[in-house]
Amino acid sequence: MKKILIVLTAICGLSSCATKEEIVYFHEGKGELEGKEFLMNYEPRIKKNDVLRINVSSSSINEEIVAPFQMRTGSQQSGGGGQSLSLTGYLVSPEGYINFPVLGKVMVEGLTRTEIQDKLENEIEYYLKNPIVDVRIVNFSITVLGEVGSPGRVQITDGRVSLPELLAMSGDITYNGRRENILIIRQQDGIRKIGSIDMTSSDLFDSEFFYLKQNDLVYVEPTYRAVKSAGFFTSYQGIISLGTTIISLYLLINSL
Repeated sequence: MKKILIVLTAICGLSSCATKEEIVYFHEGKGELEGKEFLMNYEPRIKKNDVLRINVSSSSINEEIVAPFQMRTGSQQSGGGGQSLSLTGYLVSPEGYINFPVLGKVMVEGLTRTEIQDKLENEIEYYLKNPIVDVRIVNFSITVLGEVGSPGRVQITDGRVSLPELLAMSGDITYNGRRENILIIRQQDGIRKIGSIDMTSSDLFDSEFFYLKQNDLVYVEPTYRAVKSAGFFTSYQGIISLGTTIISLYLLINSL
């Protein structure tokens, strides 16, 4: 009986341990990372209902010449999207346009920020010498749920974010999170698309979900151990613990 007690205790202890494969990032295929081409020029493409902040400037010291191309706030604004964003951005219409001062309707859907900047600079150049256009996506945010340090909605300011960067911004995956199956839920062309990323494999760098898009939802599932810990008799660790306790009590009573 003492031998059985020792074996059961050892099994209980080992079953609660996590392995390297469950915890360490990028360990699978790590040697293949070196020398791999990395997509540095990735930019998200503008979608319907995005809100853009567009600033126009010029090399000229006379600011009045660019005033007609700036968004007017208050009741005279040229675009908007909601109470807070309407004062700072142009809402992309269901047809993919924005209503830009002087130029009127400008098609932006499917373009990157850089492509929109080039397009507006070319059109404004007809009216203004050497225009400089800066475009930002105001409503670029991603929702993170599940086993991370700080779940919630994350606002992205630089227009591009990868999954590892987002997880770092959210406090990283907790000990109870599944690193090998991170779910990404994405709305694309009116269709819901679901992908998964294995954070323990270097293959994630080649995934179409490595870079995230505006309004993506990222979900980190709990591990089997975390799910089972919600109960006692549903967990094999709990059953083993109960068995060792009964055996211990039995041995104690017989020794009296």
